[in-house]
Amino acid sequence: MPTYTGEWDRAGVTAFLTDATVPVRLACRTPAGGLWMLSLWYRFDADAERLVCATSAAADVVAYLRDDDGVAFEVSTNEPPYRGVRGNGWATITPDEEKTVLRSLLERYLGGTDSSLARRLLAPERDEVVIRIDPSRLYSWDFTERMRDAGD
Repeated sequence: MPTYTGEWDRAGVTAFLTDATVPVRLACRTPAGGLWMLSLWYRFDADAERLVCATSAAADVVAYLRDDDGVAFEVSTNEPPYRGVRGNGWATITPDEEKTVLRSLLERYLGGTDSSLARRLLAPERDEVVIRIDPSRLYSWDFTERMRDAGD
């Protein structure tokens, strides 16, 4: 069970991560010890308190996470007022042979699978994996009040 600190309690964090449709920014280490960051679509599994992502089995990040499963991440708004959740934890990689997670993410972010991007990602020859991020700590912030007059 993760530790929740910052502006919101567990319910607030869950509401934000469930409603926000911006990518998660995921940071990890490369096998050579360097830092790597990328953005991925996610959905929040509130019951398991984890972020669930999908990517190609051939993506560099898959090899990086198999070598070192420690991660840091952030989900935050891109427009004022800024608010979001950041944290750290561990990633687990599993196959998504039926592309179930990928399909759910296409629905969440694109509203369906009727696009050239969806068809390319769902192509039978493309192997897909699930990245599950189990946070150890979640820190939330909300600058709504301090940015109240930023647009005036």
